[in-house]
Amino acid sequence: MNYREQSLKKHAEWKGKIETVCRVPTDSREALSLAYTPGVAEPCLAIQKDVEKSFELTRRWNTVAVITDGTAILGLGDIGPEAGMPVMEGKCALFKAYGNVDAFPICIKSKDPDEIIKTISLISGSFGGINLEDISAPRCFEVETRLKSQLNIPVFHDDQHGTAIVMCAALINALKLAGKKKEEIKIVINGAGAAGIAIAKFLLDFGVKDVTMCDKFGIICKGDETLNSAHKEIAELTNKSRLTGKLAQAMVGADVFIGVSAPNCVTKEMVKSMAEKPIVFTCANPVPEISREDALEAGAFVVGTGSSEFPNQINNVLVFPGLFRGALDVRATTVNAEMMKAAAQGIANCVGEKLSRDYILPYAYDKSAHTAVAKAVAEAAVSSKVNKI
Repeated sequence: MNYREQSLKKHAEWKGKIETVCRVPTDSREALSLAYTPGVAEPCLAIQKDVEKSFELTRRWNTVAVITDGTAILGLGDIGPEAGMPVMEGKCALFKAYGNVDAFPICIKSKDPDEIIKTISLISGSFGGINLEDISAPRCFEVETRLKSQLNIPVFHDDQHGTAIVMCAALINALKLAGKKKEEIKIVINGAGAAGIAIAKFLLDFGVKDVTMCDKFGIICKGDETLNSAHKEIAELTNKSRLTGKLAQAMVGADVFIGVSAPNCVTKEMVKSMAEKPIVFTCANPVPEISREDALEAGAFVVGTGSSEFPNQINNVLVFPGLFRGALDVRATTVNAEMMKAAAQGIANCVGEKLSRDYILPYAYDKSAHTAVAKAVAEAAVSSKVNKI
């Protein structure tokens, strides 16, 4: 099937992937008096006295805003907020299908971080959580950081942390198969945008000791004055041996390669230069850093990709529905490191005894996986004392 052509036809048929549904009777005078005037004045006054009542007397308790500025839509780049709507609608559909979360697409027509932050802050009282999506680096870092400090509801940039969580889950199970320990491995990450940097930070926090990052210019190394601010920050945490050179040099002796970068940038020779039982995660879409077939032929022990066409799809759809479900259920005020680690472990645990080289992650449509993530995240929120209920 030509998915692109068929998808265009289907979008024309669907005319939108989500809709609102009325949850109350409206078929009589009494019903209208309860749902609307005059009865509705009473919950309004109750919320005026205590804003927290908005979570109990409205749908706010179960609503998430999926927000983009249209600057980093899929692999298409800066195509504008309106052009990003199909992706945001799709995200909202997955929120509902896998987490029973009511999500709404909001596309902001501005690239100014101050305007984006102010807009989201001003509308935040309508939502129980904020999912930032497809906002380009480096503005995405500032937008998330400032919103998390301003708002008392979960703020989550899925391109950063959703990707990091599912990558960590894949790594947990791949290492189990390879008989390797996270503290002893060397990881190379190619792609130093929002996703790559978030993956590096998350894996270091998870207990990995040796991470080297590369971008299109080569290995990122501390002391390089040409680095931007985000790269200078990650350089302080990575590449402890101070390697320089290109990606090929970085991959020599590496146990794990993680690609969130560009197509066809990894060769068979690079994979062959890696350590015994190399783990290769290639998530560039639609064309990966190296094909699954070539990676396996070159000796890769486990291969994961971003594509649903092959085994071991590494997709953050395994993360966000359950993560927000769990956060909303206990009315978490944030998404912290403990909750994200719990989500990663929850996903990894779902594979269970079925674990194999071709099955290191549950399928994205496995609803039991989303339920497991929700439970793990809710428990972590309570244990780390960021819950309100």
